[in-house]
Amino acid sequence: MARHPAVGEQAPDFTLDGTHGKFTLSEHRGERVVLLFYPGDDTPVCTRQFCSYRDNAEAFGALGATAVGISGKGLDSKQQFADKHGLTVPLLADGGGAVAKSYGAWSRIGGTKRAVVILDEQGVVRHRHDHTLGLDFQTVDDIKSALASL
Repeated sequence: MARHPAVGEQAPDFTLDGTHGKFTLSEHRGERVVLLFYPGDDTPVCTRQFCSYRDNAEAFGALGATAVGISGKGLDSKQQFADKHGLTVPLLADGGGAVAKSYGAWSRIGGTKRAVVILDEQGVVRHRHDHTLGLDFQTVDDIKSALASL
């Protein structure tokens, strides 16, 4: 398994194309950032995950953090997924999985693994939750609790 930034370490910078335009992590210094790694667009668990964020938009918006979803496949797939379900979280295309690999959210067998990585205003990892099987996800309340503990 690839080494990943542990809690207390600086997060690797990256730039990816997404459903809301290009996203460069370092441009979000001064903000808390939630990286939501997920296995695939329009799959059952991923759809439930991102629809739950859409359905709890007020609570999700009140987190006080910038959140983005990251997985493989191209931008067209991300846009179709977002449009089909009316998703509100920007989705970033990590074709080849370079960003997932740099964050330790990658498996040779399945590609991007489900994980939540929360960064503080200086870009330091303050929380991470790696899902063993990827059959569940962190809810808005789970993310809110993690952010409150920063």
